[in-house]
Amino acid sequence: MFSFFRRKPAPNEAPAPPPGATSGGPGAAAGPAPAPAAAERPRSALGWLNADVASSSSARRPAPRRRRRPPTSVPSRLGRLPLPGAPVPAAATAQEDRGDWLARLRSGLRRTGSGIAEVFVGATIDAAMYEDLEAALLQADAGAAATKYLLDDLQGRVTRADVHDPAAVRRLLAESVAELLAPLEKPLVIGEHVPTVIMVVGVNGAGKTTSVGKLARYLMDANQKVLLAAADTFRAAAREQLLAWAERADPGMSAPAAGAAAPNRIEIVSQEGGDPAGVTFDAVVAGKARGCDVVIADTAGRLATQAHLMEELKKIRRTIAKAQAGAPHEVLLVIDGNTGQNALAQVQAFDAALQLTGLVITKLDGTAKGGVLAAIALWSRSRAAPLPVYFIGIGEKLADLQTFRAREFAEALVR
Repeated sequence: MFSFFRRKPAPNEAPAPPPGATSGGPGAAAGPAPAPAAAERPRSALGWLNADVASSSSARRPAPRRRRRPPTSVPSRLGRLPLPGAPVPAAATAQEDRGDWLARLRSGLRRTGSGIAEVFVGATIDAAMYEDLEAALLQADAGAAATKYLLDDLQGRVTRADVHDPAAVRRLLAESVAELLAPLEKPLVIGEHVPTVIMVVGVNGAGKTTSVGKLARYLMDANQKVLLAAADTFRAAAREQLLAWAERADPGMSAPAAGAAAPNRIEIVSQEGGDPAGVTFDAVVAGKARGCDVVIADTAGRLATQAHLMEELKKIRRTIAKAQAGAPHEVLLVIDGNTGQNALAQVQAFDAALQLTGLVITKLDGTAKGGVLAAIALWSRSRAAPLPVYFIGIGEKLADLQTFRAREFAEALVR
């Protein structure tokens, strides 16, 4: 179900001697038989985090000291693992879970999809149909520039394919949208730096803290030790909200088993009324000292139009860089999918201030129209590198945060 993390594996170890080889000559007594190679760990049906990385992560935890893992040049995918003691579900279950989630996504975008699909019902491929499609795309929050791009691209595809069936034109539109969104489909990378520091930003009410909690859960399921920085220090109950999500992600956090080690527990660094930059600095330093794999800073909601508030976010970013060279490694902007074309303005403003590395689109199960992703994708072409959409969310449950797949989203948008 999940496959959005990509992690650098540990360096290759020296090859083991052949099974029958001994250190002495032919007459030497045979030493203890080498331990059989560990059977390949079954991959979870949820397909989220790769079992091989989880195995390497868990294998190093019993050691008294955690050593810094140097990155290597060959990345490998992380896949989601089942919770400890839980049976590994069948592969078909993951497909069913993803299918159920996709059905809910289509339901959330039904208003937009039906509006676009109605253009092709009983239509003739002529100028009037393209005018109706233009109006439908604009109503879907695609914006003027993306709408013009899609119409021009669609007309070229129709001409080259010599299509005369409106249903075939709709399929060509889905292909055009998928091709436009394809550069936004990219997995999140962790493991190149230890700890990997992620800074989460966004406007008020976009779903930052909720997304942080969901992301922490998935990391914990992969045997990653996570530390959360409650950098929204002045909002009432901000720390309590983050703590509630952390406890949902790690039930053992509130009531750990007696005498049991909890290497995967989520930790929180906070200071009510303190300086957000100072709290984040302390969190990164603590994450390094405690051997955490990932540190996530949950910042306060900031309006992109308020220059002094954006300066506070810039200060947090600079402070993180002082705590760890090269950090933050990811700056994620959380966007409410219901904000329409304002979402593009948010992306542009936050990117100019903080140099974003990825997006999280939330609340697509409500009245969101979804076309704004086409506008973001077209604008993203003007950057040195495309701005990926790592996750999209359709609800409050932990499993409602899923990876973004361009073709699935395009089909849901125009069906």
